[in-house]
Amino acid sequence: MVVKVGIAKLGNIASGVMGELLLDERADREDIITFMATSGTKLQPEDIERVVSNMKAWGPDFCIVVSPNGILPGPTKAREDLAAAGIPCVVITDDVTTKKEQFEALKASNFGYIIMKADAMIGARREFLDPIEMADYNGNLVKVLALTGAFRKMQMELDKVIDQVKAGKKGADLALPKVVMTSDKAVDGEFSNPYALAKARAAYEIAQAVAGVNVKGCFMTKEWEKYIPIVASAHEMMRQAMILCEEARDLEKGMDAVIRKPHKKTGEIVSKTKLISKPE
Repeated sequence: MVVKVGIAKLGNIASGVMGELLLDERADREDIITFMATSGTKLQPEDIERVVSNMKAWGPDFCIVVSPNGILPGPTKAREDLAAAGIPCVVITDDVTTKKEQFEALKASNFGYIIMKADAMIGARREFLDPIEMADYNGNLVKVLALTGAFRKMQMELDKVIDQVKAGKKGADLALPKVVMTSDKAVDGEFSNPYALAKARAAYEIAQAVAGVNVKGCFMTKEWEKYIPIVASAHEMMRQAMILCEEARDLEKGMDAVIRKPHKKTGEIVSKTKLISKPE
């Protein structure tokens, strides 16, 4: 059976950059086919409707809805419209756990969710953020999510849904993930060296804290002379988090203990740690 996995990308967070690629890293899986529809950079109603209509026309077995602030009216309506069309949805978004009422509603719903707490808001001030700064920030953030283990945990949760569809489950019968990606969950099982684990955990905690700094710089500070260094400091924090992740991975490389878990063509996940070895 070939499982149809839809990715509705609304606006941008770093988790959406790698969404479908994490499920088929060599583009050779024979058990899934993916389709992405994107609203581009915007979250306007007409942009979201274009994504929803294209996704409904394709008819996936389930859909991953990726967006910043996934409890906003636009992303919420998108998943509700997809669900009304009989398409189960997994929401992937940044940290919405502080919005207590809306997060409780999401928890109580039939939607799956993966809350990526370290997928932090960018420092979006015109005096600071140009296209290169944006790309650099997202590159650092992608590395943090990858090397701490957050991306692996996200990928594993989505693979569980794929496996259920392959086993014949559909619609309301699917057990969808309900995950808040904390630092402890991200690094769990990823490292042999305790210092590597500590560095990766520190990186994730720093990345989480970046969002609060950028909220201060983007929404709470009015004077440009004050908010420019605030958002610049947030980007420096993300860079240091990335450096910690690289140091953690180098420690694992020194022990020849980097965990690799590739997909086979069948979708089965195999694993290895020794570099010169075959995954089993």
